[in-house]
Amino acid sequence: MTSATRRPALRTILATAATLSVLALTGACGVGSDSDSTDAGDDGGGSVAAEGPAADPAADPAAEPVDPEGAGRDGIQAFDAAADEAAVATAAQAEPEAPAEQDQKLISNGAVQLRSADVGQAIFDVRKVVDTYAGEIEANETQTDDEGDPLRARLQLRVPTARFDAAMQDLERVAVLIASSGNTKDVTTEVLDKDIRVQVQRRSIERISLLLEQATSIRDVVAIEAQLSQRQADLAVLEKEQRYLADQTAMATINVTVERTKEKKKDPPPEKKDDDSGFFAGLAGGWDALTTFGVGLATVLGALLPWLVVAAVLAVPGVPLLRRFRRKEAAPTPAA
Repeated sequence: MTSATRRPALRTILATAATLSVLALTGACGVGSDSDSTDAGDDGGGSVAAEGPAADPAADPAAEPVDPEGAGRDGIQAFDAAADEAAVATAAQAEPEAPAEQDQKLISNGAVQLRSADVGQAIFDVRKVVDTYAGEIEANETQTDDEGDPLRARLQLRVPTARFDAAMQDLERVAVLIASSGNTKDVTTEVLDKDIRVQVQRRSIERISLLLEQATSIRDVVAIEAQLSQRQADLAVLEKEQRYLADQTAMATINVTVERTKEKKKDPPPEKKDDDSGFFAGLAGGWDALTTFGVGLATVLGALLPWLVVAAVLAVPGVPLLRRFRRKEAAPTPAA
């Protein structure tokens, strides 16, 4: 098998790249030359045939003759780059004029710090505000005291971006406002740029897929599949970023914190003085004195008890010896 039959599609690549480059350069001049051609045709009395739009070789690679020579991976990249430029130029000419005022794409974020004597009621009021503006509570964290009552809470809210300012004002009135802040970022240009990149990347994948169907050699198939896989991965990243921007511009984020108001310490009530006169007062005093005496006597007995036990143990052998010693001293001495 010759090279003319092994690599038929790659000559198409080179021819297509050259054709699209010429179209991209001459596309801006085509509109201005149409009126001149029409005037010249009318002055000469001849008829000018209307020329249709040039066929896009990238849309139908089979329309070109088979190329016996190939350019490999560089040819694929040159083809795709030229086709992208032509696609962007064609889209710029074909699309109607954009409206003077486009919808702005905004990303809004806010934070509200509140303080309330009843944290549970404040949380309930925050939920009511969220329901009023068709929002949602994305995260909720609540801490309680020893008795199980809410002590502090943190809520992450999502509300429509168009109603961000009104929602902030209502949240600030839920309880005592400690601090409030908000910021808004215009990302209209970034969103438009991301949309265009996604469209161009999808068209690029379509073109590479057509080339893959035309490939006849293993080398061409491997090179084209590598390019196709890279473009599909890039498209997945772009679509993820596009979805993130769409979510952030559609719903604003507000962080709300609620803390319990610190209670002031109350002074202890004054102690009531008891009346020391009367029968019951005397009875209570006598009973207290008796109790105190009994406690004192028991304390003394408890302190003497160990010594009494030791004295009793020593007295058992000591008393008989002492008596015998006294008898010997008292006995009369016999006369000489």
